[in-house]
Amino acid sequence: MLTKFFRADSERGPIESSDSKEREISVTDEDLAAHLAEEAGRLLLEQRNSSLLQGNALGHVADQVANAFILTGLAEWRPEDAVLSEESPDGPVRLGKSRCWIIDPLDGTREYSEGRPDWAVHVALAVDGAPKLGAVAVPALGRLFRSDAVEVASRVRERPVMLVSRTRPPAEAAEIASLLGAEVRPMGSAGAKAMAVVAGEADLYFHAGGQHEWDNCAPAAVALGAGLHASRADGSSLVYNQPDTCIPDLLIARPEYADRVLRFCRQR
Repeated sequence: MLTKFFRADSERGPIESSDSKEREISVTDEDLAAHLAEEAGRLLLEQRNSSLLQGNALGHVADQVANAFILTGLAEWRPEDAVLSEESPDGPVRLGKSRCWIIDPLDGTREYSEGRPDWAVHVALAVDGAPKLGAVAVPALGRLFRSDAVEVASRVRERPVMLVSRTRPPAEAAEIASLLGAEVRPMGSAGAKAMAVVAGEADLYFHAGGQHEWDNCAPAAVALGAGLHASRADGSSLVYNQPDTCIPDLLIARPEYADRVLRFCRQR
């Protein structure tokens, strides 16, 4: 656990500066991403369980709390890297960096504010545009997925399950479901949907209609680490740390379904 590196160590005293002996301890990118996602998730749960706020006000405060925690951790441990966060102003500086952390401190603010479990915390690292690693926490379910230590759960079902947005299901969903003989289920955040596929609770997640890099960088990294397919709807690779952060469409799927969906999308 990295928790003590962010807090006072009862035996050694508090960390006084970045050049203290405590800073000599090496923290891998993978461990850092996982720790930040998990701890931010705990903060969000505490905020929701103890807050007098509700609805949009609760979601706004929670976004800021989780974002501040993650940004502080990255500034402490990876000060030379660029950061792209949904909740922070963007600028051109990150485009000149090879390494860019891409974070969504609260993916699924609506679900979080409504007391639902299908929201997530995303922390990812893109290197030269590729999603090198990521961690996705689904705090309300007590789950943490990391790209370096994940396997797809094997589930056998009669009909594949396709997950779509509960508020903006793509127009193609019905046709894809008919093609695969799939059951369509709506769900909240992108991270929650992608991790449900990783967990074996669904077989594919399809989205069209627009997302941003922070919506899917960490989920894509985890899915790829698990051996799943993750790409644009035309089959092209997902590329991050771009001037325009919009990613119009996304497919995360078990390999046996990915090719059929991609062929369908190309024909359209």
